[in-house]
Amino acid sequence: MEALEEKTLTERFAEIREVSMKLVQPLEKEDFIIQSHPDVSPAKWHIAHTTWFFERMILKEFKSGYQEFNPTFDFIFNSYYNSIGPYQPRHERGVLSRPTVDEVIAYRNYVDGQIHELLSESHSSETKKELVKLIDMGLQHEQQHQELILMDVKYNFFVNPLFPVYLKTEEFPGSKRSEPAFVEFEGGLIEIGHNGEGFSFDNERPRHKVWLEPFQLAIEPVNNGEYLEFIKAGGYEKPEYWLSDGWNVVKENNWKAPLYWLKNEEDEWGIFTLSGVKNLDPSEPVSHVSFYEADAFSRWKGKRLPTEAEWEHASQGMPIRGNFMEQGGYHPVPLSEESPEAPLAKIFGDVWEWTSSAYSSYPGSKPLEGALGEYNAKFMSNQMILRGGSCATPATHIRETYRNFFPPDKRWQFSGFRLADDY
Repeated sequence: MEALEEKTLTERFAEIREVSMKLVQPLEKEDFIIQSHPDVSPAKWHIAHTTWFFERMILKEFKSGYQEFNPTFDFIFNSYYNSIGPYQPRHERGVLSRPTVDEVIAYRNYVDGQIHELLSESHSSETKKELVKLIDMGLQHEQQHQELILMDVKYNFFVNPLFPVYLKTEEFPGSKRSEPAFVEFEGGLIEIGHNGEGFSFDNERPRHKVWLEPFQLAIEPVNNGEYLEFIKAGGYEKPEYWLSDGWNVVKENNWKAPLYWLKNEEDEWGIFTLSGVKNLDPSEPVSHVSFYEADAFSRWKGKRLPTEAEWEHASQGMPIRGNFMEQGGYHPVPLSEESPEAPLAKIFGDVWEWTSSAYSSYPGSKPLEGALGEYNAKFMSNQMILRGGSCATPATHIRETYRNFFPPDKRWQFSGFRLADDY
């Protein structure tokens, strides 16, 4: 590990770890342990689990004589790594008032100090290479949990009838738009997947060829105003637009609108955000919709969702910029008329975009060895792919090849969609 490389890695480690602590800074102690749904983890667990990852995957493997901060944490803060051992059930993370928040922060500080010591030590070239790879993985993992912190805090605050404010942020003015335009793509034999330069998860590899028929993609994601038309047209009451499983979910949960939409006494729509409740802006990208809702809206419009190969092909070569976590708004914003992207607007940031592709491995893909083989591959069942990142995703975390995945009925993530069609 060259001195410059060491310094860069050390600085990146400190910077990304600090971001997580800044995200929980607006919380009160009482907010740290709330778990209002089995899918939602307490903020305390997130900052502890990301620390456990560095301790278990790196320090215990590479630091000679390493002493664990607390041996019981290996059970409490393991997420789902069965090859490592048993763990606290996911739906019971919120019952743990102990360890305290202060103990968890002390745990983070201890592990951070140990990582810095490890990076300052001399290692063989092979060990250096492995350390860089694993710390990179740990930092990418931490950035995933930074988005999860925002997602989970938002849901925990939403179920509170007081609708607490996480952080007051700037509001952006809306803009009017006519019927969405489409960009045409010729298709043909194309390549998708990571090319091997820089970091990637195992599920993004290898790069491979895919045949695409000609297709078109909407210039920007579907917005609240368009989705409101679907609601007014009785979209949630008409089974002909829904997949069978989706229709069952709609009926069982009595869905009438996206998650976080609220009606006031005047029968007007508002929306709950991390800045509190505000009026629904029709020009913002619709967010917090499930795959089923995105698919039903697409059918209602006579369109479809893009495949992930179409999405990636269309986004190739476009700059990774947009409304990400660093902007600090934590909410989708309207398209700016002054600076529209070309040819596709908001392809990155604002909302994760559902695709019609099920989550499965690429041809020739192999899981990582050891416990990290459980990181992605074992979830390749009953999940759908989303692309592009969101307003809660760190900008340095996203790539055009990045494959996010969730079950089709989930919608607490910042998920939206854009329309596609054949031509």
